[in-house]
Amino acid sequence: MNEVASSRHVTWASRADAEAVAAHIADAITQKDARLLAVPGGNTPLAIFDSLSTLDLPWSDLSLMLTDDRIVAKDHEASNFGKLTTAFADKEVALIDLSDGIAPPRADLVWIGMGTDGHIASLFPTMKAPVQDGGNSPLVIRTVPDPLPPEAPFERLSLNMAALIDTDELIIVVRGADKKTILEQAIKEEHDLPIAKLIKAASCPITIFWSES
Repeated sequence: MNEVASSRHVTWASRADAEAVAAHIADAITQKDARLLAVPGGNTPLAIFDSLSTLDLPWSDLSLMLTDDRIVAKDHEASNFGKLTTAFADKEVALIDLSDGIAPPRADLVWIGMGTDGHIASLFPTMKAPVQDGGNSPLVIRTVPDPLPPEAPFERLSLNMAALIDTDELIIVVRGADKKTILEQAIKEEHDLPIAKLIKAASCPITIFWSES
């Protein structure tokens, strides 16, 4: 896949449709031996899940772990784990559920989205969350967005920043002009929203898949 280089360790992909993202992930699996992928929740990833599930991959050797989830029952419509289970129901892939305070395995590739407020996973610009105290901090934390979004008024579980950047590769998939502006500003360190903190802290390659819609 052709890519357009950007500053530092960040690359903007020349294509950002579902098939292009799926192909990039498949390449990480087949060429770079990625076996544990951390993936986002919500609705944006669903088309990419669909494309990825059609590919001939070593599914029985793979594990998928969410970057975050809403604290709801697995059969609740807002459950990211429920969506993940449905998307890969016919694949022999291991699905790792998040639990409060667990020590999750290190992901070979971390895929995140971003909100219009610059949040990543369930790390929001303003939120209620445990105080992070260096090496003693849990890698999976409970967060409460402040304010709670009316469309998803739930407490969350999220990988913390340390867990998100402890990977061989980060990919960011976003849609919309407003989000592109936020990303460009984050790369230039023009704000300190969670996305900017992630880009600044990460030492691994980052590929951004951005499209207008």
